[in-house]
Amino acid sequence: MSTAYVIEVYDRTAGIVTSDERGFSFFSSERAFDSLDGQRFASAREAEIAARALVVAGTRPRRRTSL
Repeated sequence: MSTAYVIEVYDRTAGIVTSDERGFSFFSSERAFDSLDGQRFASAREAEIAARALVVAGTRPRRRTSL
């Protein structure tokens, strides 16, 4: 049975991770985190750390504004 977790960074949903016997797969929910899409991680926490690293590197997602 697989398990899914939501990964949030600074109140933004970066994506979800799903688990299986090989680890956790990341699925991006925002373009700012697309570089992680499809990557495998040993844990959900490891995926969260990777998403936070993108933010620290200066790619913090901006809030969308309505037109």
